[in-house]
Amino acid sequence: MANVIEKTGKTIDEAIAAAVAELGVAKSELDIEVLETPTKKFFGLLGETPAKIRATVKAPPPKEKSVEKIPAEEIVAEPVEKFEPVLEPSPVEEQTFDREQVLAAAKSFLQEVFAAMKINVSIEVEEFEDGYQFNLVGKGLGVLIGRRGQALDALQYLLNLAVNRKNMDEKIHFTLDVEDYRRRREDTLIKLAKSVADRAIKTRRDVRLEPMNRHERKIIHTVLQDNERVETHSAGEEPYRYIIVTPKRFRR
Repeated sequence: MANVIEKTGKTIDEAIAAAVAELGVAKSELDIEVLETPTKKFFGLLGETPAKIRATVKAPPPKEKSVEKIPAEEIVAEPVEKFEPVLEPSPVEEQTFDREQVLAAAKSFLQEVFAAMKINVSIEVEEFEDGYQFNLVGKGLGVLIGRRGQALDALQYLLNLAVNRKNMDEKIHFTLDVEDYRRRREDTLIKLAKSVADRAIKTRRDVRLEPMNRHERKIIHTVLQDNERVETHSAGEEPYRYIIVTPKRFRR
């Protein structure tokens, strides 16, 4: 019977249960290593990745060896020459942060996603002080934007997570854009903020906007922060957090 096996399942518990059944041992007798957690591929567009674990049967504890006891009076201590060990410091390998290597890893990650989706995309790179913006160019790239940019935001999140997970001290932020969508969306949000503020003032009632990501909410807050007749605040839980525009009540 194999002592190490790998199993998959819709959940981690399901994969562990499969390993227990095949090995015929209790879960407490296994060392479990989670190889992959169940995740949806690219915002659900590419299906779902199952959970994958490696189960290893724990080795039984070593048996105690019987030791013959020798009477203390029969033990003769021999003189031991004292010496001072010379300890040499072991060389420490310094890991330097390679910005170009991270950039190459980011491009490779995106190309793998595009290959899985069977779309041809070229990447134009713009460098900024705190990171890079990738402008994705090709035909029929609307699928990468999704409804109100949700697919593009999801891909951008996964990209930053994938390339920065090993760089804890220094991170590079990557922004994705398709067909100048980010600028066009920002223009739309600016107009929306002003229109909603006018509606709140006219009706003297709160106006609740649809859920938005953090970046889009920041645009709304920034546009209306100098408007003396309304105030804004966010409510709800991610990813359904939204903005409420409230008309200010002035004393007569």
